[in-house]
Amino acid sequence: MKEDRPRWMLHVQAQFWRYLMSIGMFLHRLARPLPPSPAFSREVKATISPLKGKFNLYFYTPKDYKANKKLRGKRYPCVINFHGGGFVLGTPHDDARWIGAVVDQVDAVVVSVDYRLAPEFPFPTAVEDGADAILWLAKHANDLQLDTERFAVSGFSSGGNMSFTVPLCLQGEFLDRLPSGQKIAGSHEGSVPEQPPVAVVNTKNSRIPLSRQVSRLDRIAMLRETGSSSLSLVTSVREGAAVNVTSQGITVKIRGIVSFYPPTDYTVTREQRRQTCVRADQNLPAVFTQLFDDSYLQPPTLDLSHPWLSPGKAPADMLQMLPNDIAIICCEWDMLLAEGERFRDRLKTELGKNVRYHCVPGVPHGWDKAPNPLRESPGAREQYGIACKELKRMFGMEEEEDAKEVV
Repeated sequence: MKEDRPRWMLHVQAQFWRYLMSIGMFLHRLARPLPPSPAFSREVKATISPLKGKFNLYFYTPKDYKANKKLRGKRYPCVINFHGGGFVLGTPHDDARWIGAVVDQVDAVVVSVDYRLAPEFPFPTAVEDGADAILWLAKHANDLQLDTERFAVSGFSSGGNMSFTVPLCLQGEFLDRLPSGQKIAGSHEGSVPEQPPVAVVNTKNSRIPLSRQVSRLDRIAMLRETGSSSLSLVTSVREGAAVNVTSQGITVKIRGIVSFYPPTDYTVTREQRRQTCVRADQNLPAVFTQLFDDSYLQPPTLDLSHPWLSPGKAPADMLQMLPNDIAIICCEWDMLLAEGERFRDRLKTELGKNVRYHCVPGVPHGWDKAPNPLRESPGAREQYGIACKELKRMFGMEEEEDAKEVV
């Protein structure tokens, strides 16, 4: 990461590449069959991040959703999806083909999160917005006809990273420690201990200076002391294979994770990552990776092993609190393949997770998002179908279908 790159230059570059990527994704969505459009959207107020603001959720719904909403009968599983783009680029509509497969094959409501992007909103704003999205959906599940017993998360690339880091964020791990670093009894319960504040902080006037000039770990310590983050109200505990996330008396079960080609270890340099790729000509261009890292990994003193950034380096007790059922889909010609496989092995061997791993042969990172308006990306539909079967298993739908056949 180059510390001397002017911030204004990052903003200009981000806007330039966002524009070009929007053209590419427009072409990607032109291929037949056309992917679905969102049925409606909702605006969410950020309550976890100290960088206050708003972001949108886009809802993709099954064909019978509107009719059932009038009857208030059926409740749908909910998949929360995070798009890719290095935390700098991308939109919540980029994964519309994946979302359409989930809606059709799983009969679930898919919510695509328009989390705030860097460099305007660096680490960990995206993760905090993702956590806020789940809390908001839990609170409004009844009105939205969502089955709070069947939530799951999915994501692509940086969004695949978020499919792990958002559940880790919801554990409130860094709110479960005293200022000395000592863990509070009842870990992962996210409660703020009763203690006199170390200092009075004017949070209204310290938002921007705090986020730009102070270590993020210091910022989290401040949030714990002042109770100014809604994360202090969250409880996250394992119950069987699922994770119960409770906030203000409302609980949802996160039953699984589906992660496509995620970065999982930012302690590995980009050069080291490139050296692991079997096809050097298929690596992500340095112009992108440098923009991503310079924009999101702020401040320069950021601890790159932070669990909300590098889930592959998270403590075992935090990873143990993830859902038991995890599907990871990687690409053979990807500089992120090696760390994805290391993370897979750790989840399976060290923690005993039920990890279903798929490596797509002969494709680079993001192969399913090719900007070809004439045809879908080869093999994408098949891989989405495999991932949808994993979701159905996580939601217990296979057992329901078997029971119907017996009857």
